[in-house]
Amino acid sequence: MLDPAQLYEVDPDAPHLPEPVLVVVLDGFVDAGNAGALAVEALKEGREAVPVARFDIDQLVDYRSRRPPLRFETDHWAGYTPPALDVVALTDTGDTGYLLLSGPEPDTQWERFVAAVGLLVEEFGIRLVITLGGIPMAAPHTRPIGVTAHATRTELVSDHTPWFTTAEVPGSASALLEYRLGQAGQDAMGFAVHVPHYLARSAYPQAARILLDHAGLAAGLYLPTEELSKAAEQAEKEIAEQVGESEEVGQIVSALEEQYDQVIAAREDGGLGQGLGGELPSGDELAAEFEKFLSDSAQGKPETDDPPHEPPA
Repeated sequence: MLDPAQLYEVDPDAPHLPEPVLVVVLDGFVDAGNAGALAVEALKEGREAVPVARFDIDQLVDYRSRRPPLRFETDHWAGYTPPALDVVALTDTGDTGYLLLSGPEPDTQWERFVAAVGLLVEEFGIRLVITLGGIPMAAPHTRPIGVTAHATRTELVSDHTPWFTTAEVPGSASALLEYRLGQAGQDAMGFAVHVPHYLARSAYPQAARILLDHAGLAAGLYLPTEELSKAAEQAEKEIAEQVGESEEVGQIVSALEEQYDQVIAAREDGGLGQGLGGELPSGDELAAEFEKFLSDSAQGKPETDDPPHEPPA
């Protein structure tokens, strides 16, 4: 493998924070409800992002698979903002510093990218890495938003009840990063917020707020969620109006509510989702839903009103 240190440059004026947390949000994978992207916006809104490190994007991104936009004006090209994969230093609402790695998920060289992040973890004395994202789920918007937590050590997520046992899902650079960091003995964890499948391709600020709540609690940070809370209230009103205008959608939501309530009852009894009939999809069904989501997104297909699974009888 080529030297991973040649994949990035550290800013000469980069601040060195005392044992900071690194939050990682990479776009280009699932991110249902734009949960991760909205979380990044909230973290940066109104706060100075101090450069720490910049990855060589030309080595990592396939421009032909997701072409960055250029602005055309009348008879000439007038502007271009290249994609960026950066680490920046931010402060929470209590002025505690932390690091944020955000930008496009690498299309290539995952192992080298992960090794490069590992070098940054060592160089900056990072004590914990937290990845964030959203996944589509057969769950209604009228119930509390669930979160799947995972970590390199069980102790890091001991206060979270698992939703699934075993599942094989499409890989991501973030997942590989957590896996490799765990092998190296570095603490890392992640939160995947459950976004109702029928809202997965819409901005869902509720999900982003939940992500930051969980990340802040795990990291001991006071992350900004005020604007997300305001946006969530507005989104709830709009969703309620849209559901109220469609009898078919209302029936789907009602079926999902019944299924969800049965799932919660089973979880409280110590059961994990293994299928339908009152439980969440199994690992195989979850993987199939991921595949469908990624395939439809790549082809630009609109989300249908049909639930991904038949409601329980």
